[in-house]
Amino acid sequence: MILVTGATGNLGKATVEFLVKKIPANEVAVLVRDADKAKGLKELGVDVRIGNYHDKESLVKAFQGIEKVLLISSSDLEDRLGQQKRAVDAAKEAGVKHILYTGVSMQNLEKSALKPFMGVHFDTEKYILDSGLTYTFLRDNLYADVIPVFVGQQVQETGINFPAGNGRVPYTLRTEMAEAFANVLSSPGHENKTYEISNVESYSYQDVANAISAHSGKTVAYNDVSVADFSKALSEAGVPEEVIGFSLGFATATKDGDFDIPNTHLEQLLGRKPSSLDQFIGEIYQ
Repeated sequence: MILVTGATGNLGKATVEFLVKKIPANEVAVLVRDADKAKGLKELGVDVRIGNYHDKESLVKAFQGIEKVLLISSSDLEDRLGQQKRAVDAAKEAGVKHILYTGVSMQNLEKSALKPFMGVHFDTEKYILDSGLTYTFLRDNLYADVIPVFVGQQVQETGINFPAGNGRVPYTLRTEMAEAFANVLSSPGHENKTYEISNVESYSYQDVANAISAHSGKTVAYNDVSVADFSKALSEAGVPEEVIGFSLGFATATKDGDFDIPNTHLEQLLGRKPSSLDQFIGEIYQ
């Protein structure tokens, strides 16, 4: 039996929806904190189990009879590593044979502006390795779905004002990541492997601006603004300081090429080329 954690989140839910198209729903379980939020999942016919990353014993109970666990990284930044360690410990205690973890695809970690935020993924991988469990590491690059967040709702009027320089990212659709995860979960041959879940091509914010211009019919400029001007604009717009810092971290990491790792792992897992930036932008800006 296969269990997916974080199943009420966007990535987890999409993974489950793909998974039940490949194997019987009664062979799939999901871990949720709140049963009320899992009604849609229950309608799919999967086994809904209640557990909390803060409560190891609840996880041990939820993992009973499970062979594979897809551990989708916790969204709680306060104790992410602690929570994930508890999940790994619980999986081992419950007799789980294979754990799959969704980390991050990036390079230059030690010098990256995002090390305090992203380093926990690699710490979790090491903890899984040390546990002795069979593993599969699914290192996700950035979702294409975050592009509208970084360019802003009024992008066709204001242009893109983001301090990412000429940095490039192999943006990937979250739904295609989920489809790939379902393929891995439902097939053999992925034991003790690491996959860089990235697109086959990287894109800059100038590419994003060009694509929006082409699909919207409006000329959208990309302005590589200074960090100071970017921070000031967000602050004047009432954006919380922690969100500003988070956005700046991603802008700096993008500019430094930390995510610029295009490859064919996702293409191989999907059995086709991932959607391009142009296809993604075309669905949003028309």
